[in-house]
Amino acid sequence: MRIASLLPAATEIIGALGLEQSLAAVTFECDEPPGIRERRPVVVDTALPPGLAPGEIDAIVTERVARGLPLYDLDREVLAGVAPDLILTQDLCRVCALPAGTVDEALDAIGITADVLSIDPHTLDDVLGSILAVGSRAGVPEVADRLVAGLRDRLAAVRDAVAGRRVPRVLVLEWTDPPFLAGHWVPEMVHRAGGTAVGAVEGGRSVGAGWDVLPEADLVLVAPCGFGLDSAVAQAEEVRQRLPGLPVVAIDSAAYVVRAGPRLVDGVEAIAWALHPDAVPEPPPGRVERIG
Repeated sequence: MRIASLLPAATEIIGALGLEQSLAAVTFECDEPPGIRERRPVVVDTALPPGLAPGEIDAIVTERVARGLPLYDLDREVLAGVAPDLILTQDLCRVCALPAGTVDEALDAIGITADVLSIDPHTLDDVLGSILAVGSRAGVPEVADRLVAGLRDRLAAVRDAVAGRRVPRVLVLEWTDPPFLAGHWVPEMVHRAGGTAVGAVEGGRSVGAGWDVLPEADLVLVAPCGFGLDSAVAQAEEVRQRLPGLPVVAIDSAAYVVRAGPRLVDGVEAIAWALHPDAVPEPPPGRVERIG
């Protein structure tokens, strides 16, 4: 089977299922398994220039959405040459990845047929269900069952470790310029890690808020969508200036928070350590960092 992944989370899932050799195409953001985009044709690229600050990204995205312009480009010629049997895409967030409707239109235009699976989770259970769905469509349901069972065991271990402890109020910033409170599965991650995500709804969408009206919290978790730890740390330093007196933690959001793949469980474990460092093991370096 030849699989085209048009979503970094799907590429991560394929790798975790042991199907890297079946990957025939990926996106410009795919980095798990490590080095995969250097080994496979890239069929999805971004319309955004590199190196932009969060405020600049927000301005360009807002302008392009208002004008009805795409945020991602699908290379139809390369996709046709790959001739995939299975295409993995999404409809969850048009700012984050190529929507499934665009893929269907492209397949019609270039005259190829493929099984298209849209991965659209809103909760952690949905994410685990997506892993099972990919495993089923890719022909390895037993492998997916074992992977998900192991992830559920790890989540249960965190639950037991933080049970009965004080539940801190956590302000999760999914974006910092302007500030956005995290949505989808992220508030649930905080809940499973032994905290409560203030101003957020589990399974809901992220919500914009001004700096002067942010909800009261005991700790700020800076998890900027699409950014790794170094960028999160830099943005967390700015947040600390905006919200003096509050403890601030930065996390590699791109790998462990906003990407709907198996490493969300690593993210829950990292957040649990940030909230309850004496209850759970410290995560490996490069995942989460306390500021100040």
